[in-house]
Amino acid sequence: MSFWKEKNILITGGEGFLGKHLIRKLIEEKEVPKQNINVPAEKDCDLRIWENCRKAVKGMDIVIHLAAKVGGIGFNRKYPAQLFYDNAIMGIQMMEAARREAVKKYVALGTVCAYPKFTPVPFREEDIWNGYPEETNAPYGIAKKMQLVQSQSYRQEYGFNSIFLLPVNLYGPGDNFDLENSHVIPALIRKFLEAKKNNEKKVVVWGTGESSREFLYVEDAAVAILLATEKYNSSEPVNLGVGSEIKIKDLVSMIKAMTKYSGVVEWDKSRPDGQPRRMLDASKAEEEFGFTAKTFFETGLKKTIDWYIKCE
Repeated sequence: MSFWKEKNILITGGEGFLGKHLIRKLIEEKEVPKQNINVPAEKDCDLRIWENCRKAVKGMDIVIHLAAKVGGIGFNRKYPAQLFYDNAIMGIQMMEAARREAVKKYVALGTVCAYPKFTPVPFREEDIWNGYPEETNAPYGIAKKMQLVQSQSYRQEYGFNSIFLLPVNLYGPGDNFDLENSHVIPALIRKFLEAKKNNEKKVVVWGTGESSREFLYVEDAAVAILLATEKYNSSEPVNLGVGSEIKIKDLVSMIKAMTKYSGVVEWDKSRPDGQPRRMLDASKAEEEFGFTAKTFFETGLKKTIDWYIKCE
């Protein structure tokens, strides 16, 4: 508790999926007063504009930079330039503004998409520069990885205390279920539930189903970020994950069963699978700041489906 006492905290992207869970934990578990948590509204504070970044960090002790433009494979293929520019410029400007304001701790969120396409599984932090990312999300992944370069160079030249965390795909209640830019879990949940509601006989899913992914429950991710903020003070990257993977075809079967959809699944093999496999080595996070994920995948998935049905 003492770490957070009387600290002014800026959370960019605080109105988003992860941000809301992070803020709730700060208030309920870390006893941070609401008035000490600053969340710039996206509609009023475009972080692609330098002056907005300078205003946002003024008087802050801690900055947790979550704001990002994100989406699934289709969104990445449609908007690669926007994903590169928006994420790169927001990250670069936010860290520079925080450095000029003498912010005591800066937390940058990267992405598993920053890893090379054919990284040996499980992905280890030292492999992050050993190749080019998977093509469909390379612009996004590289833009986010620039925060790692910036963090390391700013620590070297200015002694600026910034850290860089690499989460896998997140999921959970409050996720983005917009089919244009959602990730695989919310997209599948919505597809199956809508097909069930409309008595559709089939659901079309992209790819072959042979690629694998790792998923981290959003509340576990929030815990990891808070632990890292409190205890980790190095610019070497740290993975945030579970350390297990699931094939997309098995994920589809699981969501189909949980949503009680009785139709068939049709695989559109003309669509890309994305990176062949994704699974992180999560041991460094445990060693450095004591984080291990607590939520079983089936439990988190059920909570996500139940939340969506309730809020639909």
